[in-house]
Amino acid sequence: MQESSSETTAAEPGGEPGAEQVATQLASVVSRLLRRLRTTSSDSLLTPTQRSVLARLDQDGPTTTAALARAEYVRPQSMRLTLGALESQGLVERAPDPADGRKSVMSITDVGRTTLGAVRAAKHNWLAEAIAAELDGAERRTVAEATALLDRLVER
Repeated sequence: MQESSSETTAAEPGGEPGAEQVATQLASVVSRLLRRLRTTSSDSLLTPTQRSVLARLDQDGPTTTAALARAEYVRPQSMRLTLGALESQGLVERAPDPADGRKSVMSITDVGRTTLGAVRAAKHNWLAEAIAAELDGAERRTVAEATALLDRLVER
């Protein structure tokens, strides 16, 4: 009988979990965590794409629609729709591009920063409350250690 690849990579000698097994479990847990964090947003008027665009503008500063579309891996037409919705809510604003007057540069507004801050706070608060309610001190230390390891993987 032939073993499946998941059976052959499930554990390494000495009972240590295999890299494939850990990768599969980690990807599943991270995916579920991200879904859960998305649902905690107190501002249901923003789509995940809109939140991502606001966060990018907040972090990277003003940019063009085309550059945002490339960064978010969407078509420029889709990005124009997203930015139009954000602009109609007063969360972003457009100004002429100083380098090329034919283009516009989009930037986050103070209202956009406040909204983004509220979304981030809702996610942070849910996660902090869940950690406090579900994990004891030793488990919190383990999660903190795992977080440092995950950060190392992400920076690789």
